Formats: sequence, structure tokens, C-alpha cells
Amino acid sequence: MNPISYADLLRATLPEIVVAVTGLVLLALDLSALRRASIPRRFGVGALIACIGSLLSIWILTHSTGTATLPDAMFIVTPLTRVVQIALLALAILTALLSTSTRITEHVGEYLALILFATVAMMFLVATQNLLLIFVALEFLSLSLYILTGFDKQSRQSAEAGLKYFLFGGMSAGFLLFGMSLLYGLSGSIQLPQIAAAISGSSLDPLALIAIVMVAIGFGFKIAAAPFHLWAPDAYQGAPTVSAGFIASSSKVASFFVFAQVVTVGLATAAGNGAYRAWAPGWVPVLCAIAALSMIVGNLAAIAQTSVRRLLAYSAISHAGYMLLGLIAHSPMGQHALIYYVITYALASLGAFGVLGTLEAEGIDKIQDLAGLSKRAPGLSFCLLIFVLSLAGIPPLSGFFAKFYIFSAALDAPPQLGLLWLVLLAVAMSAVSLYYYLKVLKQVYVAEGAPQTTPLHLTLVTRVTIWVLATLVVLLGCAPGLLLRWLGA
Repeated sequence: MNPISYADLLRATLPEIVVAVTGLVLLALDLSALRRASIPRRFGVGALIACIGSLLSIWILTHSTGTATLPDAMFIVTPLTRVVQIALLALAILTALLSTSTRITEHVGEYLALILFATVAMMFLVATQNLLLIFVALEFLSLSLYILTGFDKQSRQSAEAGLKYFLFGGMSAGFLLFGMSLLYGLSGSIQLPQIAAAISGSSLDPLALIAIVMVAIGFGFKIAAAPFHLWAPDAYQGAPTVSAGFIASSSKVASFFVFAQVVTVGLATAAGNGAYRAWAPGWVPVLCAIAALSMIVGNLAAIAQTSVRRLLAYSAISHAGYMLLGLIAHSPMGQHALIYYVITYALASLGAFGVLGTLEAEGIDKIQDLAGLSKRAPGLSFCLLIFVLSLAGIPPLSGFFAKFYIFSAALDAPPQLGLLWLVLLAVAMSAVSLYYYLKVLKQVYVAEGAPQTTPLHLTLVTRVTIWVLATLVVLLGCAPGLLLRWLGA
């Protein structure tokens, strides 16, 4: 093993250290100075501390230049990973601000610290090409998300969702670890570039094919792709609203990025062929099948949902199928399209859950409960309109350009990948998704609500955060170059 300088290690991981220390400081203050304060005050001060730590980490990242590489591909920082880490920190800030309106727990410090610790795990996850650190960071992230899902002790649904998430997550971790152990056995290395060099050849080893399937199963669970999606509807519905929004946004960004690293770097020489009636062994045909199944199952199952949260869960499954197109394209354009898609989807998804969080006190969960919302809260309804239409892919919102860019990347992929049939399926399923998205908006703007309903009162922080999310969704749709130029640089 190459020698390592601890000064270099601390310098490279300083943004992660800052966020981790912020979480510990937040815990200490909440358990000491803020112990006797009211819950709203504790959430407000805790969110402020979390935002300060995250902003400091963003400042460090924006003032870093070049690349930093630690031995054994344990930690690799590039301009691209910095962009993703900054996006993760921004989502953590928005999640912390949205949490100020929640009243699900008295353990405020623990709740906000878990959000920061999960963000630290995601920052490590996107900045490594080492199987060992990938697995450790992924499990650290998963443990934080399991606890956040079951954090509402007063809710039976939350406890059930946390338990299901934990059981399915443990099973998927076993598949992932088994696949990684096979890759190590075939290559004698846990570094992704060396694995790619070891398994190259005209024909794949049968063990390599098994490893590809195992890894796809493990990551398929993390990104909520069919048929590994069974945890998602219950977790989205039962988890506290802010926790569900965090799972649907930040964890998606990190999981897709590291999945792309594993297949495009570690399995670059084992792509195979996904063309219709001309499939060749590799990870491309496996992901083609998962993408197609995710789009079909997610969109068709969403049509039958009556709960808004479960609808968003099945919508997330279908979007996972669309995002896999950028990964399957196996090109720089596909990588940029994937990152753009997953970031803009995270903003719209977090915004939608933010709106639902403000309605939580009203007991609103069913789609029909949204009837007449536009009259009670016109500003909130307009933001929900932006988020839903972006998820549907309607111009000029960011969701439209995300789909356009990722479909273009798939069509521009090497001809031997044969992704035309998958793009046509994605376009058809996007048309299907319009039905259930418009069903939600019909209740908000067309259906008559109950008479004599009182207006909704939102805190200033929540209102501003939701409007910021809506503005970003519109801005990145009208001017996608703001993010794309950053990625291309």
C-alpha cells in the first residue's frame, strides 16, 4: 500500500470534516444550552447551525482547484465531484430549513445531526473509486436513512416503514457485498480502474456476469428501481415528510453518481450490448431491462394510487428508469445528462414533499384532500404546480430539459448499444405519466373544496424555502446552461 500523508488526507476531506463537526456541535448544543427551549426554537437554531456548517463546506469546495487523489483510489476529488458535493450540501440546507416547520419529535438535535451525517456519507460516496469505502459510506448513509424514516415514534406507519426499509436494505447490502467480493476475486483489487483492466477481454467470465447482476441488484435497491422498489411506497408514505423528501432527493443524487462510477469505471470493459434482438452479455443489457421495467411498473402503478406520497414514490421509480438511460449511454454527454437530471429531479421532488409537509397538520394525504387548495393557499398551490409539471417534463421547466437531454444522450450513444427502443419506451411512458400528474393538479385547481375552510398559515422560513426551490426549477429549465456549463467545465 502506498504511504499516505495525514496532512493531505485532512486537506482533501476538510469539507466532510466541517459538516461532521457541525453535526456534533449541533448535538451538543441541543442537549445542553437548548435543552429547555421550545421545539420551534430548537429547530430554528439547529437549522441555522446546520446551514452555517454546510455553507462553510460549500465555500471550501468552491475555493478548491485542481484534483486531489489519495492512494488506492480511496478518495478522488475532481471538479465534477465538487459540483455534486455542492449540490448535496445545498439540498441538505434546504432540507434543514424545511424541517423547521415539523413537530414530529422532541429529539431535534439528533434529527438534524442525522441529516448532516447522511450528507457526510454521501460526500464520501461520490468522491471515491474504492470498493471498500463505497460499501462503508453506503451503509453509513443507509443507517442514517433507516433512522430518519422511523423517527416519528408516535406514528405506527413510520415505524413500519423504517422496519421495511431496514430489512430490504440489509438484504440488498448482502447482494452488493457478494458482487463486490466477486469483483475483488476476479481482479485482486478493490480499485475500480484496476478491476476494469482485469476483467477486460473478448468474453466475460461467468463469475463476472454474476458479479454484475449482484451489483445491479444492490444498487437497484438504493435508487428504487423495479423490481427492487418494494420498500419505496411504504417508506415515502410512512416516513416523516421531511425525511421522505430527503430520501427522494439527496440519496438519489449520491446513489446514481456512485452507481455510474462503478459501471462506467469499474466495469467499463464489460458493457455488452443492449440492442433489440442483439443483446450481448454485460451490464448494459441488465440495466436496460431494469430501466424498462422501472418505467412501466412505476408509471402504471402510479395511475392507481390515491395517496399523494405513494404516487410520488411510484413516480420516483419511473424516474429511476429515465435516469438509467444516461448511465447506459456510457458517454460524457450521458454522464452530464444524468447529473443534470438527478439534481433537477431532486429539487422538484424535495419541493413537492415540502408542500406536503406544510399540509401535514391538516391531515392531507389523499389526492382528493387537495381539492380547493388553490383558494386556501394560492402561492403554495402555484409552487406545487411548478414541481408537478417539472416532474411531468413540461416546458419550460427543468424536468423537460432534463428528459430531452438524457433522451438525446441515449440516442447519441454508440450504435452498438442500440438504445432506440428504450428511448421510444421512455417517451411513451412519459406521456402516460401526464395522466396521474394532471390528476393531482385537477384536484388543486378544478375540484371544489370543503366550504368554510380556513387559510393555511406558513412560517416565513418554510414559505421562502419552497419559493426558492420553485425558482430554481424554473431557472434551470429556462437557462439549463447555468448548470451544464458548470458540469462541462
